[in-house]
Amino acid sequence: MRKVAIVGGGLTKFGVRKATYKELAQEAGKAVFEDVPNLDKKDVDSLFLGSAASDRMAFQSYPAPLVAEQVGVQPNKVIMRTELACASGQAAMRAAYGSIASGLSDIALVMGVEKMNTPNMAETQTTMAAVMDREWDGVNGMSAPPFFALVMMRHMHEYGTTREQLGMVSVKNHDYSASNPFAQFQKKFTLEDVINSVEISKPIRLLDCSGITDGAGGIVMTSEDRAKEFTDTPVYIEGLAQCNMGSLVSNLPSLTTWKPMKKAFRAALMMAGKDIYDMAFAEVHDCFTIAEIIAYEDGGMCKKGEGGKFIEEGNPYVGGRLPVNTHGGLLGTGHPLGATSIAQTVEVIEQFRGEVPEERYVGGEWALTHNLSGNANVHSVLVFRRGG
Repeated sequence: MRKVAIVGGGLTKFGVRKATYKELAQEAGKAVFEDVPNLDKKDVDSLFLGSAASDRMAFQSYPAPLVAEQVGVQPNKVIMRTELACASGQAAMRAAYGSIASGLSDIALVMGVEKMNTPNMAETQTTMAAVMDREWDGVNGMSAPPFFALVMMRHMHEYGTTREQLGMVSVKNHDYSASNPFAQFQKKFTLEDVINSVEISKPIRLLDCSGITDGAGGIVMTSEDRAKEFTDTPVYIEGLAQCNMGSLVSNLPSLTTWKPMKKAFRAALMMAGKDIYDMAFAEVHDCFTIAEIIAYEDGGMCKKGEGGKFIEEGNPYVGGRLPVNTHGGLLGTGHPLGATSIAQTVEVIEQFRGEVPEERYVGGEWALTHNLSGNANVHSVLVFRRGG
């Protein structure tokens, strides 16, 4: 098994874009090859595309060859699309990791592309509801906001988590996205702004939610021995893990303790031989404010039920015990499903290179990214080490 390195990456601007699915892919491809100037497109032997809902939102059910053509590569080892809802991008990275580690691929382009703002937003909303079990949860209105509203209410009931503590997650992440040029939301909000924003699904408010986002990104992955051809600061994947439990909401082990998250964090960190507090920072899947609170707890940053206290004490801020979502998270940066994991990884690359603004710079040698999918029934974790 070969060690796997990431040698560069790039993003489009996230947001409500006039750009088509193809144009987003073109922009992201251009950004990637500008970041890795020594890479000849002819040497890219594989393409892995994370794209969750191109079938319904972009009306493109066979997107991998389309994206390859748009970015100018002709894969001759592996070409594939991965779909795992909100973790589709990380699924593509995991597939690329396995191909490179095994020797099947040498240089892989991993892309994430999503066009979510459709001419009729009913198309987007019905697509998102279809992420759940459509015959049961989906038709009963169990899309993301109602599900996470149940989680939020139950967590507040069980542990006394307050509306103010939840709001602090949104304030923090928008503070950081304000200085992120790729972010959908480059505006800071006060706690009062969050608490008084429009109610979406009680008790969830608008500023508790990540956006409906168009965006794309890409990274280049290769073996350790090839990495030095392209960068002096490779990023090595040292640990990775996934865990799934259940699908129907009624069959989940718990609403407020995400057992597959606990298992995935533990396994990925164990593979890397590290503890959560060996990480310089973490990028977790804050699709809603409650999701980040639970990530503090089930990711091992604090005891169960103390996630609200954890942020109230300043622990997940830059300068705190473990900075979380320094690029603004999904709440601030936006959440173009297939591209979200790529954006998290680009943040890791730029932090390790020291290419982020001082107000959100952490740097360090180790970092972690996490994605959840669907109704928090699948969790995926990657652990990275700075090389060079």
